[in-house]
Amino acid sequence: MKEDRGKMGTIPPALTAGLAAMLLALVLAFVRVEWAAVPLFIFVVLCVAAAFHPEYGFILPVVSRGRTERSAVALTFDDGPDPATTPALLQLLDRHGIRGAFFVTGERAGQYGHLISAILERGHDIGNHSYSHDPLLMLRRTERLLREIASTQTLLHRFDISPLAFRPPVGIANSKLANVLRKVGLYCVIFSCRAGDFGNRRIHGLAGKILKRVKADDIILLHDVRPRSTVGVEGWLREVDLILVGLKNKGLEVIPLSELIARPVMVKVDRLKAEE
Repeated sequence: MKEDRGKMGTIPPALTAGLAAMLLALVLAFVRVEWAAVPLFIFVVLCVAAAFHPEYGFILPVVSRGRTERSAVALTFDDGPDPATTPALLQLLDRHGIRGAFFVTGERAGQYGHLISAILERGHDIGNHSYSHDPLLMLRRTERLLREIASTQTLLHRFDISPLAFRPPVGIANSKLANVLRKVGLYCVIFSCRAGDFGNRRIHGLAGKILKRVKADDIILLHDVRPRSTVGVEGWLREVDLILVGLKNKGLEVIPLSELIARPVMVKVDRLKAEE
């Protein structure tokens, strides 16, 4: 297997680019002072753009796809659990014999603990998706970011697990996230295939969009929340079912995320030790 560019400890390109920009600005300042601002401006633009595309690993190490070189993909479900969708989704995955990874929020995990237990009992993995799923979380203070992630970890310890993988809300990251994840002992997982469903707000044609874009080693992003569209839960389930059937027809095996990326998504822990 090829080495994943998201391995922990990798120096993000932003650090190298930042140093290069400063050195170039210093050199240009001796030619014309106003030119010195150009490389610094370009660097800032790159950092802003990279925040919305963390899959490139510019500002922090991430895992964005597998490296198995097999005809395989992994399914991930964000934002849940939700009593309107999770039980039916688990039944559907059972029928297809598929195990996925659920990136849950601490707030919903606290409200629907029985669904967290059901996810684990069915053999699926659970990752950290922040506590409140604040879409502007990456603009908040570092203390808030740490609290959102750490509190979700602590809450999930009640279920005798400790997530190792974190997915930022709405797929946006920043340079502060790397240090926070290092403190909590997590790594960042993004995705490489999505349909732009905006948290199940746009369900129409969901399966077609995924099946058109998917390729081997993709991490597929879906959502485990009540659809905010006229198709309802049943229509959403039909789309997910079409995705699972379509992947099989394309010769793509759905394997656990941990197998696709060769890294555990969570570990079992002793609850008493976790609370110490």
